[in-house]
Amino acid sequence: MNAPDFFKPWVKNRKGLIWIGLFLILLSGIVQFGLYALNQNYVLSHFGAQAEDVSMSLQLTYAGILAILPVQFRFLRYFERRSYMLFIIMAGILLSIASMYTTDISVFMGLRLITGIVVACIAGSVLTLYFSSLPPAKATAIASTIFYTTILANTVIIGLLSAWVTDNYDWPAVYKYLIAFQVFTLLIVLLLLNPRSSMKRYPLYQIDWFGFVAMLSAGISLAYTFIYGPKYYWLTDTRIISSALIAVISIGLLYYRQMTLKRPYLHPAVLRSKQFIRGILLLVVYFGAKDSINLVYGYCAAVLRWDTYKVMWLAAFNFSAIFISTMIAILLLSRKVPFRVLFIIGLTSLASYHIWMYFTFTPDITFSDLSWPVFFQGMASGFLFVPVIVYAVSGLPAFTGYTGISLAAISRFITGLNSAAGFYTLQLYFNQLNREKFLPHITDVDDNFSQRFNQFVQLFRSKGCSMDQAYALAHTNINRALTVQSQLMTNMYVFKLMFIISVAALLIVIAGPLLTKALRPLVSLKNVPALK
Repeated sequence: MNAPDFFKPWVKNRKGLIWIGLFLILLSGIVQFGLYALNQNYVLSHFGAQAEDVSMSLQLTYAGILAILPVQFRFLRYFERRSYMLFIIMAGILLSIASMYTTDISVFMGLRLITGIVVACIAGSVLTLYFSSLPPAKATAIASTIFYTTILANTVIIGLLSAWVTDNYDWPAVYKYLIAFQVFTLLIVLLLLNPRSSMKRYPLYQIDWFGFVAMLSAGISLAYTFIYGPKYYWLTDTRIISSALIAVISIGLLYYRQMTLKRPYLHPAVLRSKQFIRGILLLVVYFGAKDSINLVYGYCAAVLRWDTYKVMWLAAFNFSAIFISTMIAILLLSRKVPFRVLFIIGLTSLASYHIWMYFTFTPDITFSDLSWPVFFQGMASGFLFVPVIVYAVSGLPAFTGYTGISLAAISRFITGLNSAAGFYTLQLYFNQLNREKFLPHITDVDDNFSQRFNQFVQLFRSKGCSMDQAYALAHTNINRALTVQSQLMTNMYVFKLMFIISVAALLIVIAGPLLTKALRPLVSLKNVPALK
């Protein structure tokens, strides 16, 4: 049977137009996913919510993606691609309209969960269309480059655009521009795709909806546990105990269900692949360490008081490194360069970024001071993200289907939650530790403190403040300086810890094959029968 003919005759030989059109459709979905990842203050002010609520709404989107990911590949093998994509994009438009008018954070969270389902359906559709539009020998490399680079860069692209909108209009106005973009992608779908593709349709039966519900329940409860756990002191609060218990039960039911199904969508056989396990572990290290860049962006916005554009341009510098290094990594993979070489380059870049930040971070740090370490962080992402996923999945048998990709996405979700909770807890601990170290010096006996305090008093007196006002303002400025120094040193501790983890992973990658080779003769000796 001939391969499905998804694209209209006029565009078949215009691959550039196909790739650009598919990229714009993919971007319309990714925009919904990371709409406010770097602009959370606007959402906080609009809903009057807490920072944890905004983080929860972001992670709920990811939970929706994970739950629908395996199921939606069944949809792609039954529904005609054009009608399916038109339906999904229109659903996304309705969600954007609802999000624009809602003012309740709980309703917004529910909409974000459904948005995750829509985003996964758009992304899965576009990825399979990329594969069908490319020669089989190049499909994996080119499609993976476009797809994963877009995922890595979406917060930067969206942040730059939404920053302009939110600086000139209220937050809901962002959705008006998003809706216009989504309507434009509807026209692209109508122009590019055939109404009928001659695709062999597989009936929609034996879909594991129980697994979908269990995955959704596990994702929501895990997100709640990790995000609100530090705030409510973990298992000392009944809400966290309940959510953790639901997560454990959901994961247990999901595992049991997959073990009993004839065709599980999370195939247990992947866990017998040493290559896949090594890849997932390396992916976890990468995801956990790379998230430290959020501390940089947060410090620039909250402490250094950089405007949104300046933070976004720093993020754009990071994106340029991601794009360049991803292209180089894909080129090296096509030349059969060993994965291990790319991993060494990526982990070295990751370690360099963290140690550079550790020695560079100061209260008056400038854009030029941050540009190069942030560039190194982007280089690490390019040399690790796509190569590690390709390495992990390439060692799996074909009958495992999309299990490898699904587990890679699950590892990203769990690692992201762990990073959020871990960095939050580390900051609480180190901030308190640093403040306790500083407090003995906040006394009139300390000459440095007295001199600095008197300078503040004289400054405010010279501006016409009374003595009481000058003293109050001086104390306020001292307290702010103490907070800045505590946060500064806290970030330095985190960068140091991430440097140690990156170096440890690098040493394992370098020394692992050598140790295996050295131990192989000892293993073979154990298998030799004893002499009688």
